[in-house]
Amino acid sequence: MRSVSFLSASGDTASTVQVAVADDDTERNQGLMDVRDLPESKGMLFIFENNEPRSFWMANTPLSLDIIFVNNEGEIVRIHHSAQPFSEKNVKSDKPAKYVIETNAGYCISNDIQEGMNVSL
Repeated sequence: MRSVSFLSASGDTASTVQVAVADDDTERNQGLMDVRDLPESKGMLFIFENNEPRSFWMANTPLSLDIIFVNNEGEIVRIHHSAQPFSEKNVKSDKPAKYVIETNAGYCISNDIQEGMNVSL
């Protein structure tokens, strides 16, 4: 487990989640598929080699998730709120991202996490 903190504009920690890390193809492909219970303060951090546009999907994922795309400078470039469980629709970053953080649906709204904020990995 590792901590990811979301930082306010002033640099203060707005919230922190404990994440499992997916940093190879096998772990990234598995992600949170088949996970049926995710505590509020937990999530998953996907780490990629390059900063480029990303696309995720929710196939075989029974939980609704917030999907947070973060660039190589630690800035949140896109948030998809409450991605639909089991959907095969692509969820895209639209901008380059090196990291993706998945949390329970509603986490970003309840913790005031917004695009443009920074994260501390």
